[in-house]
Amino acid sequence: MTAQASACPACSAAPAAEGLASTAKGDTQILLSLPEIHCAGCIAGVERALHAMPGVAQARVNLTLKRATIEADDTTDAPTLARALTAQGYQAHELDGATLAASQTDTRGRELLMRLGVAGFAMMNVMLLSVAVWSGATDATRDLFHWISAAIALPTIAFSAQPFFRNAWSALSAWRLNMDVPISLAILLAAGMSVYETMQSGAHAYFDAALSLTFFLLAGRYLDHRTRTVARSAAQELAALEVPRALKVTGDAEAMTPIAELAPGDLVRVLPGARVPVDGVIETGQSEVDRSLLTGESLPVFAGPDACVSAGEVNLTGALTVRVTAAGEDSTLHRLADLVALAETARNRYTSLADKAARVYAPVVHLLALGAFIAWVWISGDVRLSLNIAVATLIITCPCALGLAVPAVTTAASGRLFRRGMLIKNATALERLAEVDTIVFDKTGTLTEGRPDLADPGTYAAEDLVLAQSLARGSSHPLAAALADLDTDVIPTQYRRFTDIENLREIPGHGVEADWQGQTLRLGRADWVGATPVPGTATYLSVGNRTVAFRFTDALRDGAEDAVTALKAQGKSVILLSGDHPAAVADIAARTGIDAFESGVLPDEKALYIKHLRESGHKVLMVGDGLNDTAALAAAHASISPASALEATRVVSDIVLLGASLEPLADAVATSKSATRRILENFGIAAAYNAIAIPVALAGFATPLAAALAMSFSSISVTLNALRLR
Repeated sequence: MTAQASACPACSAAPAAEGLASTAKGDTQILLSLPEIHCAGCIAGVERALHAMPGVAQARVNLTLKRATIEADDTTDAPTLARALTAQGYQAHELDGATLAASQTDTRGRELLMRLGVAGFAMMNVMLLSVAVWSGATDATRDLFHWISAAIALPTIAFSAQPFFRNAWSALSAWRLNMDVPISLAILLAAGMSVYETMQSGAHAYFDAALSLTFFLLAGRYLDHRTRTVARSAAQELAALEVPRALKVTGDAEAMTPIAELAPGDLVRVLPGARVPVDGVIETGQSEVDRSLLTGESLPVFAGPDACVSAGEVNLTGALTVRVTAAGEDSTLHRLADLVALAETARNRYTSLADKAARVYAPVVHLLALGAFIAWVWISGDVRLSLNIAVATLIITCPCALGLAVPAVTTAASGRLFRRGMLIKNATALERLAEVDTIVFDKTGTLTEGRPDLADPGTYAAEDLVLAQSLARGSSHPLAAALADLDTDVIPTQYRRFTDIENLREIPGHGVEADWQGQTLRLGRADWVGATPVPGTATYLSVGNRTVAFRFTDALRDGAEDAVTALKAQGKSVILLSGDHPAAVADIAARTGIDAFESGVLPDEKALYIKHLRESGHKVLMVGDGLNDTAALAAAHASISPASALEATRVVSDIVLLGASLEPLADAVATSKSATRRILENFGIAAAYNAIAIPVALAGFATPLAAALAMSFSSISVTLNALRLR
């Protein structure tokens, strides 16, 4: 592959980062992705290049989004502009802007941000009025400031605190308690007590406390929401990366056709530099494709006739003609986006534990506030003072830290793992993954690629190799296919072609045979060719009275050895379970460094093996890809399957490994343990805060304002601690 020069020296050394791109609604606005721009020079260069193109009226580049917005006439289309920019050294891609625009609608985020803004504006104004009161304003002036504060605070609370009120009402309607119940009660009591104090011309009003409580809780809630959009944003980008049109080939003609109008069996042309628009099989052409977005593979891979390609991959070097197998919503890209969207809605079990804790915590908080009120009435006889202390106690013990920081930990960890090529698709996957002490691997298709390779081809006679290769072309058996695809570099030139093999025929269940120089050649089973079986995986060639055994090994999946080594370094026990024969399993175990392995294990025996491990106190992570692994995956404490696995297997799994490499497995385990530590730290921070704050409030030393500020500080602290995972 020839490296493509960048028009900008500052960007030539920068790693490519996939951006967004889309075609906006309407025929005159186009959005292009510019994944490699990294500086102001790029912006000027791209805009200058675009303005020089016919039909372009205006072009603007957004460096943050790595996106160019172009206004052009109806004669100009996105693919033409993208190819022209790429030719000038600025890599550009057209994407489906309608998909991107539709998916970017974040109603809840906008609602929270709007309520947060209103609460912040009101809080600042009421704080200014409170400063005047704290500075010594008395009598009529103080009362006027209190009434102005009430006029600002009460409508603001009614509007901005609605998310808490709605959640609390839903919980109470179902006769249960959640974190929003004490939050709502604290806000309402602070506002109600403030109105009462204002009506009584009291020295203190707590509108600032009610507003600051609302503001900081909304800030935490919005932060939590934004953190949760990491996975969803990835899904949006993946969905948008499917190009809206493809170059359909009909006979000798080619025409741009909307993806929605393509059907399986159609032919599409994919030009160099273009993104593959559909899932399909290459009919003609050879190229290298970049699959980094879909699988995380850093290097391009070769693609030739009969190779499968997926929507979203980038064709780098040669033109390809692809026969469509799936397009639009049926494509791999859309299915991947669906998996990512599932990750967004996943909630770690610690979140539900926090809700369960609220069933105990909320009554305790309310009883403490009630106890403080009764005690201070008995001690002082002052109902207003007692109410003030009760409100301060309720505010300062508000458990918002528990409800804000835990989801942030989960989603920050999920986002980090997604960038490493792993999708979290189960609610409690991270927690359970952090607890595993034993990892069980399947062999074929998991630790290995499921593709046989001829072992030590240099040890075979060149004539035997080329005869076997000639015979193998007549069979679709995997071992025959491995021989047929054997690299001809291992065969001397004079032996590479035997043109006088005749009557090539396949004998079902046995092998393939042909006539050559007056004798019969056979390639297949040992008993059929008259050979003595050898240990391991092999196929056998007979030439006259002579037989040759061709031994095969299964190619290791990329990163298999590194993953096993890293997991063992973390103190995990690693076991290999396979239904394959003992020699093949022992070979893979030795090559990957796995000491414990079992061969000839049936699917139900795998599940039983996992069950026995769990009953003996082990927490098992199962990694498998086949239908025969489904029961074992379901029985394990946590489970991972590669994206190449069967659909049923991926559905059962907690985590899907997107790339071809197993190397991210160890990082996933380490990240899950870090996430668990962050969650425990957050619970510790909240507990320590309450241990100090509650006695202070009960003793009457905390005003509602001080209580709100202290509570908000604790919430921000645990949220920032959670975001350290990013």
